[in-house]
Parts: sequence; structure tokens; C-alpha cells
Amino acid sequence: MNQYQLPTPEKKPEYVKTNFDHIAKAYDRFNDWNSFFLHRKWKNWIIEKAKREIPDIKIALDLCCGTGDITSRLSRMPEILEVTGLDFSENMLSFAKQKIGEGKNVKLVLGDAMNLADFKNDSIDLITMGFGLRNVSDLKKCLLEIKRVLRPGGVFINLDVGRVRPFFLKWFADFYFFQIVPIFGYLIYGKKHEMFDYLPHSSTTYPDQETLQKILFEIGFSEVHFQNFVFGNAVGHVARK
Repeated sequence: MNQYQLPTPEKKPEYVKTNFDHIAKAYDRFNDWNSFFLHRKWKNWIIEKAKREIPDIKIALDLCCGTGDITSRLSRMPEILEVTGLDFSENMLSFAKQKIGEGKNVKLVLGDAMNLADFKNDSIDLITMGFGLRNVSDLKKCLLEIKRVLRPGGVFINLDVGRVRPFFLKWFADFYFFQIVPIFGYLIYGKKHEMFDYLPHSSTTYPDQETLQKILFEIGFSEVHFQNFVFGNAVGHVARK
């Protein structure tokens, strides 16, 4: 790993917000390149999983929605009456708006995933999050807010990085993630930018798949399970309130 230093928890929210604003124009291509387009398949998995877990979805909330990949997929589900995409990067939301358009069932709002005060208790059927949970400064606070606004029986589906399984592949995965992935970002963005170093390094303080499952159980979710993608490079967690 290179010598990049993560921001402190106190500085993390403003750091992440400001730097996501900077790289918004390159973010979609960066995701395509660094995942070899597989992130699209993983996000499709979220939708298919949601359909199986909650046949009667009416209201959905996509947190840390970024440029709207998951939000746009949710908006195309005919059974969903209302979709909200929330992010605290204005530039990311501007790209999401271009992608999604002005669909009558979609709202894109500026907000903080750790403070969902605009959403009532027990009001959301489905909450999704794609590669955003590791960017919050207080993971448990964020998960408690998610649990608060989910209706009883509602489902949270989270997609993020994981720990590579089996162990003998970990060296190769780490070399790619920490050394090669930032270079993709520099090339797409047109110059070096520290956010492309932050993104892989943020995984070092993020819980592995088993630990996150345990945390979700501890704060009161049930039926928590996860699915590894590409030996655990990415992981989808599903939790029911």
C-alpha cells in the first residue's frame, strides 16, 4: 500500500463530500474500469434481491446514491410508487439527475445518511446503499437511522467492499485494489486526485462481511445474510427489520 493517510473521523464527512464533488464527472467510468463493469451486475442483484425479499415494495430510499445507478434501477420497478435518492454531494446528484431524468416517482435530495430526520419512523419498505456505508463517519449511527425509518418487515440491502476469500488470493486482490485502482482513477480524471487513493484505503477501517453481519444483528436486524462477489471483493448484505 502507498503512504496515503485516511482523514480522521471528525474530518471525514467534509472530506468525502468535497472530494466526491471533485471527481463526480469521472465516477461512473471509474466504477466501470476498476470493476471490469461487474458493479453493474452487482447492482442488478440488489434489484432482483429486493423483488424476492419484499414483493409489496411501494416506497424505496437509496442512500449515498451518488450518480444514481441504483436509484435509476429502482425507478424502473413498476411496483414502486416513490423512490428517493439521497446523497450529500451536489455534483454527484447533478449527474444522477441527468441519468434518471424527471421521472414522476423519483426524488433526488441533498442529505446525510446518518441523519434521516426528514423521514418518519417505520415509513420505508426498502433501503439500499451502494458503496457508501464505508464513507460514513459513524457506521452504527447510520445503521440505527436506517432501522428507525424502515417499516417493520422492511429490508436493508447494502453493497460494499469485503475481504477476499480464500486467503491465498488476498495478496493479488490487495495489490490490484491499492496500487492499480487509483491509477485508473488518475487516468480517467485526467490527473492525480487523492480521492482515488481514499476509496481503496477506506476499506481498511470497514468491517469484513462476517463482522458487519454481526453488527446488523446486534442493533436489532433479523434474517441477516450476505453474498460474496468475486471471492469477497464486493459483498451484498441483506437485513430485515
